[in-house]
Amino acid sequence: MVEFKHILCPTDLSDASRPALAYAAAFTVWYGAKLSLLHVVPTFDAVQVPPGTLGESVQVVYPSTREEVVAAMQRQADATGAAAASPYLLAESGDSVGTIVDQALTIPSDLIVLGTHGRSGFNRLLHGSVTEQVLHRASCPVLTVPPHAHGAPGDVTFKHIVCAMDFSPASLQALGFALDLGRQANGVVTVLHSIEWLAEEEPRVHTHFNVSEYRTYLIDDARKRLDQLVSGEERTWCEIENVITVGRAYREILRVAGERKADLVVMGAQGRGGLGLRLLGSATHQVVRAAECPVLTVRGVETPEAA
Repeated sequence: MVEFKHILCPTDLSDASRPALAYAAAFTVWYGAKLSLLHVVPTFDAVQVPPGTLGESVQVVYPSTREEVVAAMQRQADATGAAAASPYLLAESGDSVGTIVDQALTIPSDLIVLGTHGRSGFNRLLHGSVTEQVLHRASCPVLTVPPHAHGAPGDVTFKHIVCAMDFSPASLQALGFALDLGRQANGVVTVLHSIEWLAEEEPRVHTHFNVSEYRTYLIDDARKRLDQLVSGEERTWCEIENVITVGRAYREILRVAGERKADLVVMGAQGRGGLGLRLLGSATHQVVRAAECPVLTVRGVETPEAA
């Protein structure tokens, strides 16, 4: 049974961060959890700015005080309805990513909820900046919420979930989350496996084996593995749909999620072989960047062989 006891929601206090805050508050109410809002600034201390030209005096810039930041967080919580969840308001100084990850460990958090747009802009935020690095470093699941997600949910009953499956430990862990969330909504979970090898072009004439036949074998093998994964699940609680596609994984995940009007995509935060997020730019990160619904990424338990 999926349980979130303490949820951490970092906010940059922009309008773009409001949908993530609304989802965090909804999760908090649904699970009877505690909610911490976190805003990180570079410093609360006065900063001396060197003169631009000779003869100019040194200027001193006074950043917002901790009290001012906390007041701004309270206003945002009031505006989004998150105040009903009685959140803890945390104003910290330092490196954004390091502070978020450290706070998630200190609390400790069962879930981090982040927006995919911020003050720095969409591309910068998700190319080596805050959200991408938190996805890479967080030890707990991370829910990323796009700014145009289906409004502020009244609850977190996801009626249609797409779960990406590559049979890695992380994706198996993700499947457990997807099925539990699907049961709570009495909804539909689409378990999707995409076969990428030789997916987008036909073989040359002189190929020494039957590629079409081998592709059929891969599809049949994947279907059997999916059937085995969910064969013991209680389907009366939620409908489980197995889907095999051929093509780039991230494109297929986005396509299937769009066609089924998914409320949530669930993915492992590591791929096959324990290679981690660095090699999943064509899957996890690209889905997070482009998805129109929230994406829950789940980290698997690494084995010594995968480390």
